[in-house]
Amino acid sequence: MDTKELKLAINTTMPFGKYAGRPLLLLPEPYLVWFKQQGFPETKLGAQLAMMYEVKLNGLEQMLMPLLEKTKNN
Repeated sequence: MDTKELKLAINTTMPFGKYAGRPLLLLPEPYLVWFKQQGFPETKLGAQLAMMYEVKLNGLEQMLMPLLEKTKNN
C-alpha cells in the first residue's frame, strides 16, 4: 500500500449520499461492507473505498487517525 495514496484516501471526503462531506476514514464500517457486497465503483473513489474497507477490516483505523487532517467536518 502506497503511503501517499493511503494518506490521500484517508482525507478524501465522501462526495455523495448520507455521509457526504465525511472523510473516508470516518465512514462507518457497515457502509463500507455494503459497498463491498455491491461491488466498489471502478473509479479512483472506488479504489479508495476498498482501501478504507481493508483498513477497517484489519482494525487499523485508530493507528491511522494521526494522518487525518483536521477540517470543519471532523
